[in-house]
Amino acid sequence: MTPTEHPITEDDIANFLANTPDFFERHAELLASVQLSSGHGNRAVSLQERQAGMLREKIKGLETKVVEMIRHGQDNVLIADKMQRWTCKLLQTAQARDLPGTMVEGITTGFQIPQAAIKVWGVNGIFSDESFATGVSEDAQTFASSLTTPYCGVNSGFEAVNWLPEPAMALSIALIPLRAAAGAQASGLLVLASSDPERFHSGMGTDFLERLGELAGAALSRLRAQPTGTP
Repeated sequence: MTPTEHPITEDDIANFLANTPDFFERHAELLASVQLSSGHGNRAVSLQERQAGMLREKIKGLETKVVEMIRHGQDNVLIADKMQRWTCKLLQTAQARDLPGTMVEGITTGFQIPQAAIKVWGVNGIFSDESFATGVSEDAQTFASSLTTPYCGVNSGFEAVNWLPEPAMALSIALIPLRAAAGAQASGLLVLASSDPERFHSGMGTDFLERLGELAGAALSRLRAQPTGTP
């Protein structure tokens, strides 16, 4: 049988080196003589230099990831602080009828969202004439209940956009259903809007918006309860 019938392949060589870890210990001179492309131009470098260069690139990539993780962590801390301040304002709101206004004011100023509006239905009769409880069609209520997660994207002629102070400036919106408890029918809808068409988009995460909706829905349950004193 001639050698050409079963020529040695690159895989054979790779397998040999992988399974013979002491090869370069017995032939240490090869490490100094092997020349490889530097990866940056046509310059040739030794195997050790190439490995060192690859390690530097790997370390650089890891450093970039660490910086990104730190930045995201700092952003999350800032968001958590804003959420806590907003929640404290809701807890400190003595009159139930003031809650929707307090929510909107806190969202637009605390989270730097240009426009926001809230509508609530099924409220106690003493609140039925308030602006936050009027002007909502049955279709809007049904739509809110159909949302399992907040809608984020362009304004496609949603009724809720007309609740905003400047509907024409709402180029991207978030629609957040408000529920008194998980799994319940929606009893309100929070709309956020921006003139930036990319501020709210279909690919964005909605965890923060969901938490915002859960807190708002729980707080607004006071509007449906029978008040024990002056509303």
